[in-house]
Amino acid sequence: MIGAGMGALAAAARLATAGHRVTVYERAATYGGGVGRYERDGFAFDTGPGLLHLPAVYRDLFIKTSRGGKGTLESVVEVRQTDPSSAHVLPDGTRFALPDASRAGVVAALDAALGAGAGQRWGEVMNRARHVWEVTRRPLLEETLAADPTPLGRDPYPAARRGLFRRAVPSLAALAARELGHPGLVALMSGYALQYGLDPATAPASAVVLPYMEQTFGTRYVAGGMRALAGAVYDRCVARGVAFRFGAEVTRVVERDGRAAGVELADGEVAEADVVVDGRPGTPLPGDLARFTVLLALRGARPSGTAHRTVVHGSGTPDEEAPTVTVLRPDDPALRPDDRHESAVLTVTVRPQGPVDWTAPGYAEAFADRVTRAVGAAIPDLADRLLWREVRTPADVAAATGAPGGAVPAPVLAGADGAFLRTANRGGTPGLYLVGGSAHPGGGPAHAGMSAAIVADLIAGGPGGSR
Repeated sequence: MIGAGMGALAAAARLATAGHRVTVYERAATYGGGVGRYERDGFAFDTGPGLLHLPAVYRDLFIKTSRGGKGTLESVVEVRQTDPSSAHVLPDGTRFALPDASRAGVVAALDAALGAGAGQRWGEVMNRARHVWEVTRRPLLEETLAADPTPLGRDPYPAARRGLFRRAVPSLAALAARELGHPGLVALMSGYALQYGLDPATAPASAVVLPYMEQTFGTRYVAGGMRALAGAVYDRCVARGVAFRFGAEVTRVVERDGRAAGVELADGEVAEADVVVDGRPGTPLPGDLARFTVLLALRGARPSGTAHRTVVHGSGTPDEEAPTVTVLRPDDPALRPDDRHESAVLTVTVRPQGPVDWTAPGYAEAFADRVTRAVGAAIPDLADRLLWREVRTPADVAAATGAPGGAVPAPVLAGADGAFLRTANRGGTPGLYLVGGSAHPGGGPAHAGMSAAIVADLIAGGPGGSR
């Protein structure tokens, strides 16, 4: 196994439970990949994803790797519902909160905030998003990528009828403008895309499935942060006999007789294997974006009633002048020195290192200032409460994880002639398999967990389904 990101960890646990002898080689000093943690002065922060979507993926992992049905997800970590799912501050100052896993509640909240009919328009789009979910769930999430993925290049979003005909919608931004109309609803849809690392202007209309999944299946927080989930999966690997070698960079996959036969490390050591699973970050897709993160250590208790997640909407694009900022403020004693302090994480979806030089003198700090000013709408007393901040740029992510440019892969999507599909889970060489965010079905902890189930099934001789 190459790499110890979430997909590789989940695959290692499944394979070891099935009786395989598994060794994981990781270039970094720890596990988790992009699911990292920063600690200082009693504060702790998730430096990657902060929320868990589709928690059933990890419930399945822990059930399938347990002994005698014991050791479920909830027995090793505390999984909490986040309700409201999110609060929102629009550019015009309008504020509202959306309940978790309640389509009717979302409709009512939008009507109250944006005017009668706004909720209905949003609900109609979510009804069409349900169709996208139903027709793409198996081929995009539960099965390995088809040998001929051409059908997935067609966007399954059933656009609203205009006159006698339905007209294809070229992008998520075009869908929002055409079918939602209200600038607040357009900002809401754009915000969902950005949180998943997508530019609404280029993402296909099928990206409506992302808010549909959240509003249908809910959003969860793992007590102790997402790093606690990574730790639980790592512990399950160790319990099933997986061996780990940290600080061991793999430089190439060794081939013999036309198939993968092991790996070569940077020091020249060759480790033989019957099967190689590669979980390293791959070449980004043209549309892959990155994340800029500001970690805030705050004096003063977290105010009662504070939403776990607040989105301060800007331009609705990966725009460094008017950023859309996601603010995570978990009510978690494990992430603060005491109840007289609070930790918060600000995240902005941006261009990766390369198109933007995040290492240019003063550039990152100036952008962090802009981000911090923007969230004054969510934390109005921020200037008085701030003890210190830590800034993490795409260049920092690239150095820590090996991801080119610090790009963060988004989940796979149908449409756009296949531009948002990832590499298939079978590598180009027999005996080589690909797992994690750079492989099908794409980025995010839930999708990485699904890629692990697919790869484990392929190695077991199955068709490659997350069963």
